[in-house]
Amino acid sequence: MTTNPITPRALPGVRAVRAAVTNGTAASTATAPATTRGPASKGVMRTRPRTDAPTGTSTYSAILAQVKDGGLLKRRTGFYWSVFAVLVATLAAAFVVFALLGDTWYQLIIAGVLGIVFTQFAFLSHEAAHRQIFASRKWNDHTGRYLGTFVAGLSYSWWMNKHTRHHGNPNTIGKDPDIERDTVSFIEEDAAKQTGFAKWLTARQGYAFFPLLMGEGVNLHVIAIKSLITGQNTKGDRKARIIESVLLVVRFGIYFGAIFYFLPFGMAWAFLGVQLAVFGVYMGASFAPNHKGMPIIAHDAKVDFFSRQVRTSRNIRGGAWVEHLMGGLNYQVEHHLFPSMARPNLRHARKLVRAHCDTLDVPYTETTLVRSYGIVIRYLNRVGLAARDPFDCPLVSELRIH
Repeated sequence: MTTNPITPRALPGVRAVRAAVTNGTAASTATAPATTRGPASKGVMRTRPRTDAPTGTSTYSAILAQVKDGGLLKRRTGFYWSVFAVLVATLAAAFVVFALLGDTWYQLIIAGVLGIVFTQFAFLSHEAAHRQIFASRKWNDHTGRYLGTFVAGLSYSWWMNKHTRHHGNPNTIGKDPDIERDTVSFIEEDAAKQTGFAKWLTARQGYAFFPLLMGEGVNLHVIAIKSLITGQNTKGDRKARIIESVLLVVRFGIYFGAIFYFLPFGMAWAFLGVQLAVFGVYMGASFAPNHKGMPIIAHDAKVDFFSRQVRTSRNIRGGAWVEHLMGGLNYQVEHHLFPSMARPNLRHARKLVRAHCDTLDVPYTETTLVRSYGIVIRYLNRVGLAARDPFDCPLVSELRIH
């Protein structure tokens, strides 16, 4: 078994610890390369052989032991109750103001606030799905289902199926549903299949990405309804789907009923448009920086768990405000390594993981939120323009693990 390193381009604002990857199974004895910077290729990390690399199993076991010793896998239920209380109070206040304002275009401000609050509840549902909140699986499922479905209007069963597959194989062709072809193409092979207007849009998809997210709120609601009716791409039994269906019907009935009762017909539609646009953009803008523009793994590549999770994930710097803004998703590397770790503990695990990556020459990537958006836009544009022959595009050879 031999190693197959890749050499990621140094993007502006990105900090990467010295890098290497082992293309082998967890039990492989293949060595990982250490890195040096070649003077002839500014910004490109070159590799040289290394002979003392540990196996994939031992690399993860070692950092897991450190995390456990530090008590970082303990639940922080009090923190989540506090967040929940603040969100419930904010939601209640928004509805009270909504009822008092009456027939006025200032209602669109309330619509924007609701888009933000619903996204924050979706974050809590996501954390419950990962067993981050309670020790009980049953309580986590109930919390995730009621917050995600009744409050945010998503299908918890659909989300569990999709997100579980993503975590098992992030950025892996044919295995990660988050990079499957949709309106936007995330890999060059998919971009090459587009025709007509879709091809024109794909060539400019980076610039169109965030405007397209304004429709993602509607898309998520439609997917929820379709998945619960058909049972396709859902994780859970028929009883769970029935419960979620009832929750969705009640949720939309109360929500739409209140909006069209208190507001004139045209204003009601404008209210919904703003709320759904904010919800879609906020959701997409929180998840997109995590993996887009990071290395893509070939379908049959054999990469150990630690390298697979770290190399395909990007952290976002910015402190406590970014942590709350993104629901802890800014610590994406740590979240992928320890999915059940409570949000407040992720920042502490970051220090351990960075030091571990530095020791092992595994790249640890982080940047600011604004710069991450620039990286995503440039990556998506280059994917679209590489449609004719994807493997001739320099970006592909730099961001592929085979």
